[in-house]
Amino acid sequence: MQDEEVAKLLENVRACGRAVKIVAATKTRTAEEINELVKYGITAMGENRVQELLSKYDGLKIPEIHFIGALQTNKVKYIVDKVQMIQSVDRLELGKEIDKRCAAIGKTMDVLIEVNYGEEASKSGCDKSECMFLAEELVKLPHLRVKGLMSVLPIGAPEEMYEGMNALFGQMKAEFEGIEYLSMGMSDDYMTALGHGANIIRPGTLLFGKRNYA
Repeated sequence: MQDEEVAKLLENVRACGRAVKIVAATKTRTAEEINELVKYGITAMGENRVQELLSKYDGLKIPEIHFIGALQTNKVKYIVDKVQMIQSVDRLELGKEIDKRCAAIGKTMDVLIEVNYGEEASKSGCDKSECMFLAEELVKLPHLRVKGLMSVLPIGAPEEMYEGMNALFGQMKAEFEGIEYLSMGMSDDYMTALGHGANIIRPGTLLFGKRNYA
């Protein structure tokens, strides 16, 4: 853990003057590394890959687990009992599968709609023009609670994109009940994201150092 960087992150979050949830991006990190987060007051983690989450799950002691990566419908059944939020719902088919699997275990899942605001072919997420239509359908599903929006903005994205996401979030709050979270910003851009309304940020490298793909 990068103590100085973590301290600076926590200071910057406090300075923004509103409640912000830090969801540590934990791709390639061991359960032991992830458990260290709690001593800094970081109590939520986000995993990108189903198989990786399953491989480390039994060793985790962190209270809150989010799924933040692209999710295939056939993998939903493996994680619905293990996570508190799925941040990457980008199509109705996926929402229906989460609803079905949660119904089977008597659970209601908090979800965020992932928006591919930069329209990058390499990234998942619905088109910004389809976001509100998707929300209208997802809120009808009884075992989902739609709580807001998530985005992975392009590297070096102009501030207009962050403001565009914030505007979309404001529109969503005006139209639907229970909308709370705008999840955007990672290690390199979390300060910009905080400046444009984000109240969930997803730093990884900043907390742990460079990823270990070995």
